[in-house]
Amino acid sequence: MWRGRRDPSRRPTGAATRVARWVTEVTAPAVLVTGLTVLIGWHGAGGLRGLGWGLLATVFAAGVPCAYILGGVRRGRLTDRHIGRREQRRVPLLLGLASAAAGLALLVLLGAPRALLALVTAGVVGLVVAVSVSHWWKMSIHAAVAAGTLVVLMLTFGPRLLPAVPLLGLVGWSRVRLRDHTVAQVVVGALVGGLVAGLVFGTLS
Repeated sequence: MWRGRRDPSRRPTGAATRVARWVTEVTAPAVLVTGLTVLIGWHGAGGLRGLGWGLLATVFAAGVPCAYILGGVRRGRLTDRHIGRREQRRVPLLLGLASAAAGLALLVLLGAPRALLALVTAGVVGLVVAVSVSHWWKMSIHAAVAAGTLVVLMLTFGPRLLPAVPLLGLVGWSRVRLRDHTVAQVVVGALVGGLVAGLVFGTLS
C-alpha cells in the first residue's frame, strides 16, 4: 500500500457523509472559481460585455485546469477529480498556474476590467503558494478557494455578506468528515486563501 493511500473500508458512511460529499462537490474549487470569475466580470463591466469578460477569464482560471484533471482521472494518472493524493497535485497545480498566468496576460492585453484583473492576479498568487506548500504538505485547496471567494465577495459587495461566513466552516467540516484533510490543513488553507484574496484583490481592485 503506497504512502497516503486511503483504505476504502475505513471511509466514513451515513447521512452526514452524504451531506459532506454534496458540500464538497458544490464548493469544489472549479465551481467556485467559475461562479466568482463570471460574477466579478459582470460586476466590473456590466451587461453582456462583462459576462463575456468573465467567461473568457474562466476558460483559463478553471476550464483548462479542470479539463486536464478530468482527463487525468479517465486515463488513470490521477486517483480522483479532487486529487486526494498529495504527490499527484504538483503537475495539475503547475498547469493551473501556467493557464491562469497566460489568461492574465491576455486579459491585460485586451483591456479587461480592473476588478477581473485583480481577481485573476490573486488566483495566480494563490496557486504559487499552493504549488510551494503541496511539495511537503496537503493544504486544503477547497478551504483556500472558499475563503478567498468569501473575501472577494465581501470586498466587492460589502458587509451584507457577513452572514455567509459560517458556510466556510461547512466546507471545512466536509473535508475533514470525508477524511481528505485534517483540521490543521483546512484551517491553514482558509487562512492562506483569505489572506491572499484580501491583500492582492483588495489592493489591486
